[in-house]
Amino acid sequence: MSLQNASTKLTHFIIGGFDIVKRPVAVGVVMLITYLLAVTGSLVNILFIVSDKQLHKPMYLLICNLAVVDILYTSSATPTMIGVLLAGVNTISYVECLIQMCVFQLGSTMEMFSLTIMAFDRLIAIIYPLRYHSYLTNTRIMVLTYILWIVASGFVAPLLAIVVPLPHCTLRLRYTFCDAAAVLRTLCVDPEKYFNQGASRLFFLLFFTFVFICLSYCGILFFVKLSSNNDRMKMGSTLVSHLICVICLYCPIFLHAILTRFGVVLTLEERQGLSIGTILGPSLVNPFVYFLRTKEIKSKIFKILRKANTAR
Repeated sequence: MSLQNASTKLTHFIIGGFDIVKRPVAVGVVMLITYLLAVTGSLVNILFIVSDKQLHKPMYLLICNLAVVDILYTSSATPTMIGVLLAGVNTISYVECLIQMCVFQLGSTMEMFSLTIMAFDRLIAIIYPLRYHSYLTNTRIMVLTYILWIVASGFVAPLLAIVVPLPHCTLRLRYTFCDAAAVLRTLCVDPEKYFNQGASRLFFLLFFTFVFICLSYCGILFFVKLSSNNDRMKMGSTLVSHLICVICLYCPIFLHAILTRFGVVLTLEERQGLSIGTILGPSLVNPFVYFLRTKEIKSKIFKILRKANTAR
């Protein structure tokens, strides 16, 4: 049977990132708990913001958008990994794999875009506090957010254009879910060219988003120097939440890039650990950071808890 004929009959992939016999069940349990906490935290933020008209403001719309992105990002890959670790289900259909690959790439791109637009929001809020609501209206924030989703989808489209027409020489995925690198390695071509294209796109995204966030912080810090001590405290408080989210997203990515750049060869388990941390870390931290550090959301939670205690 030729490779081309074999590829036309491809109906599923085998996920080979975990040893199906000696799979670490304890890791699967931890991932399941973390995933449920992450999704619950994001859903709570979304429900509170959507249901309370007083929170229909640019900053909260961006927090709501980040919560949607977190759910999409972590749900694209985590259930598959949990299924392998806890249930031993190590196969995934061809179509489902391609969908997972695209959704994961869309989620990871939107994570960076979401934090970038939130940095821009904080920059305008701190430098132009009196004109903030005239510059950034709800409509403008919604339009800008839709544009970012469209641009992010544009970054995903080339993956399908590469993968769909080409034949596959193997059913086995090297990694723990259907990310682009794993799927490209199954093709009957040298994947190096496509890896370089993907690395170029990733570098552009990282460079643009991270540099923009850093420049926003520089502008805010310069403005803070001219402000009173009271204002500095308020500004610092608003930035800490965003900074924590930025660190959780970019640190694993840069760590992997730095280790690779200096020739450190990572084992498959180490690569998978970094990948899992990159997916679950931001999705867990983001909702709880804004849940605990945003005064309006936190006060609403406390009111509900007080009412529940009174009802008892």
